[in-house]
Amino acid sequence: MVTVIVGAQWGDEGKGKIVDALAEQTDIVARYQGGANAGHTLVCDGRTIVLHLIPSGILHEDVQCVIGNGVVLDPVALHQEIAMLEQLGITVRGRLFISHKAHVIMPYHKLLDRAREQQQGIGTTGRGIGPAYIDKYSRVGIRVVDLLDRHVLEEKLRTNLAEKNALLEKLYHTEQLDVEAIVAEYLEFDRSIDEFVTDTTMLLHNAIQEGKHIVAEGAQGALLDVDHGTYPFVTSSNPTSGGACTGLGIPPTAIRRIVGVAKAYSTRVGNGPFPTELHDDRGTQLRSLGAEYGSTTGRPRRCGWLDLVALRYSVIVNGITEIALTKMDVLSSFDTLPVCVGYRLGTKRLKTFPVDVPTLDAVEPEYIELKGWQCPLYDAPAFEDLPPQAQRFVALIEEYCNVPVTLISTGAERHQLVQRT
Repeated sequence: MVTVIVGAQWGDEGKGKIVDALAEQTDIVARYQGGANAGHTLVCDGRTIVLHLIPSGILHEDVQCVIGNGVVLDPVALHQEIAMLEQLGITVRGRLFISHKAHVIMPYHKLLDRAREQQQGIGTTGRGIGPAYIDKYSRVGIRVVDLLDRHVLEEKLRTNLAEKNALLEKLYHTEQLDVEAIVAEYLEFDRSIDEFVTDTTMLLHNAIQEGKHIVAEGAQGALLDVDHGTYPFVTSSNPTSGGACTGLGIPPTAIRRIVGVAKAYSTRVGNGPFPTELHDDRGTQLRSLGAEYGSTTGRPRRCGWLDLVALRYSVIVNGITEIALTKMDVLSSFDTLPVCVGYRLGTKRLKTFPVDVPTLDAVEPEYIELKGWQCPLYDAPAFEDLPPQAQRFVALIEEYCNVPVTLISTGAERHQLVQRT
């Protein structure tokens, strides 16, 4: 059985904590898209661990972790992450498996990403993700399997660098790159990851046939999906649930459960439309209480109230069967809690979430106002122990989105999680 974990907003919803919690009853956690531009933060016994590529199930010693073919792999970030986990005493070798079909981020991808960002201002992390996916779909990308043969690697690099160096020099006025230096660097990378590389599609297929439980972990969020998000202010892959099939090589018939992870409020990093964004002291308070700074870049996140119009759109696009609600505790300091339940464009009330930027920029959110609970939530062992105002907040989400809220995070620690059956 496969459970897919998707971000139901603009990313940074706390997917790492939810995957970590579900990993206790899971055999394999498999990451299906994105790259080191994403960061999943886990808090365990007061220790904060940030993962960028390795799946969040790695903290559970009996769980296997897969980096699927849909991920673009940054060798520098991967080495740093493996070293960090091993220093913490977490076993990686023998548990981590990397698809031989995954595309590799090259030095020129990062240079091009940073150069284009200066011109376009989309709000990318500059980690080379977009240019790596461009090469993938232009059919000139370099995959992990290409590192096995020096001649194949060198030939592909020479072809790619003829174009990339011309772009870097003539269009972006930056330095050119040396083929031999990159070949030597990436052949060494191949030697260091060779023990992890495998046919992960067959690994997952065999696991499904054996009845094992697999959690497919997405990065970013549905509203950043390159097809279904707020284009062009999106990521370069498909964080939506359908991306799990193409990014891992699993059939849709194997998926039994789709958990949409959503914050109890909204955040966004980078540019792009954000209807419920707050520009006052309450937005600053949300950022401070929620420690809303990017785990990859450290950039302050834009903060706003919960947007149920956007969340319901995510439920529809992903086929979400249940919602995991995170950071409920952050709202404990507010006496009133506005929740967006509609958009108005002039005199017209919109019935659906518009993904074209001009329309979404122009809408006025319609709010209903709930009473806050103004007390800590972290001691509540069950849903019935939450304050009535908090229960009403959850009920509104369920009523509007027509799916149950089955997990509620009441604090940063892994044990601060209310599960509802």
